[in-house]
Amino acid sequence: MSWRATVLTLFPEMFPGPLGVSLAGRALTSDIWQLDVRDIRASATDKHRSVDDTPAGGGPGMVLRADILAAAIDAVGQDTSSPRLLMSPRGRPLTQTRVVELAEGPGPLIVCGRFEGVDQRVIEARGLEEVSIGDYVLSGGELGAMVLIDACIRLLPGVMGKLASGTEESFSDGLLEYPQYTRPQTFEGHGIPDVLTSGDHARVEAWRRAQAESLTRSRRPDLWAARNGSRTPKNTTDG
Repeated sequence: MSWRATVLTLFPEMFPGPLGVSLAGRALTSDIWQLDVRDIRASATDKHRSVDDTPAGGGPGMVLRADILAAAIDAVGQDTSSPRLLMSPRGRPLTQTRVVELAEGPGPLIVCGRFEGVDQRVIEARGLEEVSIGDYVLSGGELGAMVLIDACIRLLPGVMGKLASGTEESFSDGLLEYPQYTRPQTFEGHGIPDVLTSGDHARVEAWRRAQAESLTRSRRPDLWAARNGSRTPKNTTDG
């Protein structure tokens, strides 16, 4: 059975979007994975297809109703063993480790939040795992869902040309990826590091490892600290 992503959204017309081109698009056409997009408004019960209401306790904006979203989730009839995700800026940050776990499963149900948020009761009642793709706020969860799905799809068997492509990149072993080079040999006066053209595979591997460690230490001290089981060092470059 193909890996399947089920998306609940108020804007189904946004899909497949970028997921319909390049690696993801070819894999979708080849049935390596499947995309099931559901309109949350289909579970609305009034003639206006209302899905939101004002926040309890007052405040700006609107909140996605628990009963409507619960009905939309239940209508999927998904196996309860499959992950149920809610794209949310307050969720746990999406990591490569979690992506690998999701790619190895049957595929998640992904709820795309909108408005000021989702009624907390449906999050708890339907066991939604809140996931964030970064410390910023988008208009809705659709773009985040696409990011998550794309990250998973590229790890599915048969999607990438070389298996090594997925194992020698950023975050695969807790490090950022080393710098890459290709032809021409000289570009605007800058050449390719000699070690990469030496033919000495052991030296190349050692150079790449050293570069990955150096980049991780300087750009992502949090990753470096976590990898080494220590506290994140303070950024001494700040004023």
